[in-house]
Amino acid sequence: MLRAGVVTAILLGLFGQIVVIPTAAADEVERFPPYAPFAAPYVTVAIVGVACVQVALIAVWMLLAMVERDAIFTPLAFRWVDIITGCSIVATLLAIGVTGHLLVASIPSPTDGMELIGATGAALAGVAVGASFTMLTVIMRGLLSKAVDLQAEIATVV
Repeated sequence: MLRAGVVTAILLGLFGQIVVIPTAAADEVERFPPYAPFAAPYVTVAIVGVACVQVALIAVWMLLAMVERDAIFTPLAFRWVDIITGCSIVATLLAIGVTGHLLVASIPSPTDGMELIGATGAALAGVAVGASFTMLTVIMRGLLSKAVDLQAEIATVV
């Protein structure tokens, strides 16, 4: 069941990368032409952000396979956990970059600027979620390290 969810999430991300993100950006530029210079960079960042999630999901898939083989407490698991951590760091850095750009750039607004405030709030939320997830994966990696050490110790005793 978990693997079906991983495959579904990866495919939905791919659909978002190919259809949703570029189409939404094109619609926004059509609705408000001064957004045109910002469309390509923001589309690129969004597509890369989704790719980070997809790579992390592939690493989760590999960890699930290790659980099935009862091999999760081996040094090989660190590679996959490190990939997840790296993806979350990259996605968080992208969110930090977007937040910084939204705060300093003079982006025009079609109405009263609420779009910019909402986008900045969403980017800040992305930074908070990304930083929290990164910290969680680092903590979980530490627990995995301890478990691997304990399993190796038990194996020598037995």
